[in-house]
Amino acid sequence: MFKNNMTELLKIEFPIIQAPMAGGVTTSSLVAEVSNSGGLGMIGAGYMTPDQIRDEIREIKQLTSKPFGINLFVPNEFTCTEKEIITANEHLQPMYKQLSSSMVNLNIPSPNQVFDTFNEQIQVVIDEKVPVCSFTFGVPSIEIIARLKHHNLILMGTATTVEEAIEIERLGMDLVVAQGSEAGGHRGNFMAEDENSLVGLMSLIPQVVDHVSIPVIAAGGIMDGRGLMAALCLGAKGVQMGTAFLTCIESGAHHVHKEAILHAKEDQLVLTKAFSGKSARGIHNKFISDMKNHQDSIPNFPIQNTLTQPIRKAASAQNNPEYMSLWSGQTPRLAKNQTVEMLMKEIILEAKYIKDIIADK
Repeated sequence: MFKNNMTELLKIEFPIIQAPMAGGVTTSSLVAEVSNSGGLGMIGAGYMTPDQIRDEIREIKQLTSKPFGINLFVPNEFTCTEKEIITANEHLQPMYKQLSSSMVNLNIPSPNQVFDTFNEQIQVVIDEKVPVCSFTFGVPSIEIIARLKHHNLILMGTATTVEEAIEIERLGMDLVVAQGSEAGGHRGNFMAEDENSLVGLMSLIPQVVDHVSIPVIAAGGIMDGRGLMAALCLGAKGVQMGTAFLTCIESGAHHVHKEAILHAKEDQLVLTKAFSGKSARGIHNKFISDMKNHQDSIPNFPIQNTLTQPIRKAASAQNNPEYMSLWSGQTPRLAKNQTVEMLMKEIILEAKYIKDIIADK
């Protein structure tokens, strides 16, 4: 019933990809359970060191013999003056004081460091023979794509507009993830400005499908079999789901983060640059509110992400949701705290039920 060129390419039973959520959510257990349940588990490796990536890949291989993938952040050029960093720090001081935290020995990354780390991450992915690699925040260079293709990796890009999807196909990548504005976490736009990349998923899917020939994977607010079938009906070959897996038992998300999603309402979800310097969707809290008047002076990613790291870490240690980055898609009311296996079974059963109803008519 669910077999198509996407499932055949990825060698999976069901057209479901677990979104590669960075920051510790995608534990080895979560990734392996998704793959063992017939989907494609994905490591969110954006913030991981090359050594951490290697260790997690090897751990997952002990837990599953099924295919799984990895996601990397494509580095972008960024600049930030010392004055801008000082100003940003001044705006964060009240939060540090509130949490009794301090900014100690922060390693502000340079563009060269970020690009060097990215290249080292790529080498680990090749060395460890991960079958699938996806990218967010842009597209890698033609040279890196050729290098990965030489080692037979299947490549996925993230697009928020038709133009971005066309560019991903032009560069020779195998699949494109169409990320609707409903998606939780960071926006994957790399050609369009933030405000021009907020296309709703149900509008985005058919337009992308009509302009590319590679398989399209729908992402953004999909939580169940209804969402899966809607995406397939619009021409997508599969779905990528984040928030639905984030609240699963195997997820490494902080329990406060999970509880916040499980009790959130759809109108509490906002877009903010406050935590990282890059637009991301999450549950509104005091940190976002307090930073609202400083939006124009927030340094670009990854500078702001580094500056707020001690705040987020202290808030996590204190179980304080008001200063944590509570990333979530726009469908929190459908989130459940259950095992990956149960979630996958429910999605497939519901999708089959819907298909049977359509067939009877």
